[in-house]
Amino acid sequence: MWAYHSTFYQIYPIGFCGAPLSNDGIVTPRIRKVLDWTDYLQSLGIDAILFNPVFESDTHGYDTKDFTKLDCRLGANSDFSEVCQSLHAHGIKIVLDGVFNHVGRNFWAFEDVRKYKWDSAYKDWFHISFDGNSCYNDGFWYEGWEGHFELVKLNLQNPAVVDYLLSCIQKWITEFDIDGLRLDVAYSLDRNFMHRLRNFCAELKPDFALIGEVLFGDYNLIVNDELLHSCTNYECYKGLYSSFNDRNLFEIAHSLNRQFGPEQWCIYRGKHLMTFADNHDVTRIASILNNPSHLPLVYGLLFSMPGIPCLYYGSEWGAEGVKSPDNDYALRPCFEKPLPNTLTDFVSKLISVRKSHDALCNGSYRNVVIQNHQLIFERCSESERILVAVNAGDNEYTAYSGELNGTAEELLSGETVNMNGQVSLPPYSVQYFQM
Repeated sequence: MWAYHSTFYQIYPIGFCGAPLSNDGIVTPRIRKVLDWTDYLQSLGIDAILFNPVFESDTHGYDTKDFTKLDCRLGANSDFSEVCQSLHAHGIKIVLDGVFNHVGRNFWAFEDVRKYKWDSAYKDWFHISFDGNSCYNDGFWYEGWEGHFELVKLNLQNPAVVDYLLSCIQKWITEFDIDGLRLDVAYSLDRNFMHRLRNFCAELKPDFALIGEVLFGDYNLIVNDELLHSCTNYECYKGLYSSFNDRNLFEIAHSLNRQFGPEQWCIYRGKHLMTFADNHDVTRIASILNNPSHLPLVYGLLFSMPGIPCLYYGSEWGAEGVKSPDNDYALRPCFEKPLPNTLTDFVSKLISVRKSHDALCNGSYRNVVIQNHQLIFERCSESERILVAVNAGDNEYTAYSGELNGTAEELLSGETVNMNGQVSLPPYSVQYFQM
């Protein structure tokens, strides 16, 4: 699976392109802005773009009106097709946000139900009771997603609904040549639907990637040979920033060992979960860290721990953004152009090193040295052994271990290091030692 060796770049198009928050009905080809970023993304080392919702909706993209049309605020289908062609020409794959759990109230089939009630041919596409009423006074009750009644839950146990969604996916593959889907709220999706989706997509495109949004629970339930290839690793997302803020690298070391360590009870060995420092739903990493000196270290960990690293647009140069109690607008800004800096250069170096070393993509995980401010762990494949060393403290630290022996190349600097049971870690540093 190509995704296991890739670095993803997540874009929330409505914000990224500066589209109005509410659909104004005016077709404006804002999505073509991506064309101006393709050279930058290629130079950064990006392998795949994850686009959050791009299809016609009323507001934020997750209240879909039409799965077959690009949101008019972003342009026409032909505009997006050209963007996808350009990305592919730059060696960048395309993954779209598949919002299959719910639709907006103005989705065409739900509009038919609102108009014809019991006589609608689409009443069984949703979870409806004509013995009640909705908060919109529709004359019937319906299930909304987690109490959000502007998001109407689809009945994925209805074969007609599944057939319709699969026909839309087939259209996206035919029209845009997409390479995968990110399944919104995958933890809420019907498992039988995901199983059929996996088989359907594999027949159309054998290397088609399916990545689920999962916030909690046992990832094995949906990441397996029958359902999805990967899912979001929220456990390690939390550990990434809080380990630095709490001066307790034991937390992320525990999570990584629990998930990928050598013991038989470790739960996700061999799986490639999607790892991230931030995304369109959470406060940006530059805003949540207490110490700005830890920002490069977070990315040093992100690109050396097991998983599929995903960058959120702008965070690679340290863009800030704080999630508000009632909206996510600050997390989803419009940047006129890329604003690369020294952090961006460092991230690009990390991407390049990870891409060149099998141990960082596929290797096993094992903790070697753990202190509150320091962590050394091993990534090991059949072809190589790499030790990742992090010092989150403001003083130089000498780590001691019987495993720190021999000559190593530090992959980020290219320097040769001779170890004799110990290694010196500069303050606020991350190093990759190829043994």
